[in-house]
Amino acid sequence: MKINKVKKVLITLDYNPTAQQVAEQGYSIAKSMNAEIILLHVIADPEYYSLTQYNPIMGFTGYVDIGPLQLNVIEDLKKASQLFLDKTKSHLGDDAIRTLIKEGGFSESILETAKDLKIDMIVMGSHSRRWLENILMGNVTEKVLHHSSIPVLIIPTKKQK
Repeated sequence: MKINKVKKVLITLDYNPTAQQVAEQGYSIAKSMNAEIILLHVIADPEYYSLTQYNPIMGFTGYVDIGPLQLNVIEDLKKASQLFLDKTKSHLGDDAIRTLIKEGGFSESILETAKDLKIDMIVMGSHSRRWLENILMGNVTEKVLHHSSIPVLIIPTKKQK
């Protein structure tokens, strides 16, 4: 039996407060395999960001309410996303971590990035969203899981009762 070594791990992060848990657990697993680590944040429909309120996580306070959509909203989202990924990278304490920001559909961008970078494993969180967000986004984790040809590690982040 041939065992494939995991050389590259893609950790997908959104602004959900549970992202810290996903980043930490994904990082720990990737480091135990001596794998290259890439943090990914996908910017989808800018209206999604204006409808959703995010709590500061990992000390991140760089994201501010964008209010009504403006022409430069994508650039502002890219800057906020890079700050978020840089803060996450700093929190994990590893300068070797790569960060990427993609635009497009969540699941499509994750799968495309994994293919383009020849990723060996995708790490992502699974958390409950309100019904409005589910309508807007669909179930990203489920779509990635069903369409991926590589292993997907799902970190459950739903609060335990």
